[in-house]
Amino acid sequence: MTTIIEKKKYTYEDYLKAPEDKKYELIEGELIMAPSPIPKHQRISGKIEYELRKFVTENKLGEVFDAPCDVYLDEENVVQPDILFISKERLDIIGEKNIQGAPDLAIEIISESSAYRDMVQKKKLYAVFGVKEYWIVIPEEESIEIYILKDKTCQFYNKYAKDDTLQSPRMKDLNIALKGIF
Repeated sequence: MTTIIEKKKYTYEDYLKAPEDKKYELIEGELIMAPSPIPKHQRISGKIEYELRKFVTENKLGEVFDAPCDVYLDEENVVQPDILFISKERLDIIGEKNIQGAPDLAIEIISESSAYRDMVQKKKLYAVFGVKEYWIVIPEEESIEIYILKDKTCQFYNKYAKDDTLQSPRMKDLNIALKGIF
C-alpha cells in the first residue's frame, strides 16, 4: 500500500504572514526560507548594483532595486532577486508594497543554499513570466552567465569571467569590467 502525502500549496496571502525577520520566497506554491547572504555575496551584490545603478541613472533608463524587494509574479510565485531593473516604459509595475510583474533584468548571486533554486527553478520561472534578461553570478568561479528570453525560454547568451568585460545583450552600451566586481 502506497501512502501519499499531500504537500500544502502556499499562496501570496500565506507568504505575507511569514516572519519578517527571515527572507522567504514563494516558488510554485512552496514557501522557501533563505539564510542571510554571506559578506562575499553582499560585496559582489553591492558592486554590481553600483555599476548598474550608475548606468541606469546616467542614461535615464528606469529604476534599480535590490533585495529584499518582493516581485509578485502570481499567487504562487513571489521572488526576491538580489538585484533587479525595471525599464522606464514599465515603471507602472512598481506598486506601493511590491513589484507587480516581471522585471526587465533579474540578477541572482549563487550561494550554497540557492544554487538549484537560482539555476533551475528561477530560470524557468523568469522565462515563464517574461524576464527579458537574467544574470546568474557564480562567486566561486568569479563568473557571470547571462540568459535572454527567447521563445518563452531562458536561452544561454554568454558567460563572462573575471578578466572579461560583461556586455548586456538588452541594455545597449552597458559594459562592466568584472575585475572590479570580483
